[in-house]
Amino acid sequence: MPRTARVVVPNMPHHVVQRGHNRQVVFAEQSDYARYLTNLRELSEELEVRVYAYCLMTNHVHLLLGPSDKVDAMGWLMKSLAARATRYRNRLEERSGTLWEGRYKSSPVQTDSYLLACTRYIELNPVRAHMVPSAGAYPWSSYGQRLGQTQRWIDLDPAYIALGDTEAQRRVLYTRFVEEGVPEKDLALMRGALQRGQLTGNQRFVDEVEQITGLRIESRRPGRPKMGTDLFKKGTDLLKN
Repeated sequence: MPRTARVVVPNMPHHVVQRGHNRQVVFAEQSDYARYLTNLRELSEELEVRVYAYCLMTNHVHLLLGPSDKVDAMGWLMKSLAARATRYRNRLEERSGTLWEGRYKSSPVQTDSYLLACTRYIELNPVRAHMVPSAGAYPWSSYGQRLGQTQRWIDLDPAYIALGDTEAQRRVLYTRFVEEGVPEKDLALMRGALQRGQLTGNQRFVDEVEQITGLRIESRRPGRPKMGTDLFKKGTDLLKN
């Protein structure tokens, strides 16, 4: 059965997941995580792919990427990241073979309604896995960069920037947003979109992507994430509390 064509839209955020082959461990030591992030930063700059968020788990990675006009760049980024990690592990363990699943999963994300919810979903992965008590306690996600705990090299996405007029305001609001956790309907929406290669967005977004790509996109009725664009409108009131 032929593979479903991957939908990649220029200048639009994409939620990307790549897993270890047969769910095997891909990050065994702290140096493995650090090496992957170094490669991610280097390759994203070379290929002009924005990195809005990331979370490296033991046997898979979550990335929120923004390809430019060159839509093939995201694919090259993922292939290069996987190849570098595989070569390093094979050389270290004197082995051969693949480290990752052959095909990563991706889902274009609607910026105005779902991007912030997707960022939260990614950065709360280690909390849902009961690895740490809070997002800030995990060193291998973008949460620390976003909150100023470590030097920032990720790109700040438009949904995050729209949270407030200053970085201090944005950090306060985003921290509160993350502390609320991810509602079950958001979990189901984002997991389903990735698994089926669908869009993370509403019908208007589906229509927009169809016009851009010329492809017929499967339509569905996703629930609206709690505190999407509403968070922007309530920002001032939240800061006063």
